[in-house]
Amino acid sequence: MKNKIVWLVLIGLIITTTAFAQDEQKRQDPPVRAPFESGVLIDNQTVQIPYKNTLEFVIEHRFGTIDNGLTDMYGLYAPSNIRLGLNYSITDDIMVGAGITKDRKLTDLRGKYSIIKQTRNNSIPVSVSFYGNMAIDGREDAYFGEQYEFTNRFSYFSQLIFSHKFDYRFSFQVAPSFSHINAVDSAYEHDKLAVSLSGRARFSPQSSIIVNYDIPLHIESMQEHATLNIKPKPNLGVGWEVSTSTHVFQIFVGTADAMMPQYNIMFNRNDWTDGEIMLGFNITRLWSF
Repeated sequence: MKNKIVWLVLIGLIITTTAFAQDEQKRQDPPVRAPFESGVLIDNQTVQIPYKNTLEFVIEHRFGTIDNGLTDMYGLYAPSNIRLGLNYSITDDIMVGAGITKDRKLTDLRGKYSIIKQTRNNSIPVSVSFYGNMAIDGREDAYFGEQYEFTNRFSYFSQLIFSHKFDYRFSFQVAPSFSHINAVDSAYEHDKLAVSLSGRARFSPQSSIIVNYDIPLHIESMQEHATLNIKPKPNLGVGWEVSTSTHVFQIFVGTADAMMPQYNIMFNRNDWTDGEIMLGFNITRLWSF
């Protein structure tokens, strides 16, 4: 009986000492402050998750392409797309959200989990987050052909985001992703791997230059067709970000308008080298509870 008590005491001491050491390490080398100002950067997610019990309202808007010139006021009068979303941070490391998008009448559910966080002394040199969503196409049944099933409406996206904050001014991230859409036209693929690159360069306490570049990967072993006659184009976005403690405003030009990443990766046909770009903006607003 005494031996059992001794072992229990030793185990308790080990657990307590380990926890104390981890807390001490965290105090000595805490996570870096805000590698990005918002959870969204142009068309991409970032590693950033707001603090626990924070509600985030997101407005994303894309005008039409500018290639028609004054005919539609460089896209301002053209058909546009908009998404409204709400995200909630359950903990400092877990966020869940939902939103609606005008194009395709999409309803989406999403989540983000911060796996590890870069520390200020770089004992952990990178932040890593997982992001995933599921979207439901809300258009009429006729859009899905004669062999309609409700699951035809589903699409999915998953992504690992690797980020490094170099200093106060510059942060960069790389994010490999997998997209799947249940029902597509016969000329397209159901699955696609991609890599997204995002960066932010701060030039004042509130303002930054932001950029993202999404690259669909055309991997022959994944292709359903021997030859891809319709290949999705890379998505390039460049803009200006202004941030406060509770608001982030981003205005930019870019080539993708879907705002759900799986549709940008699978279907983007705009080519920035041909001037097929559009004006867009994102607004995020935070409330803490």
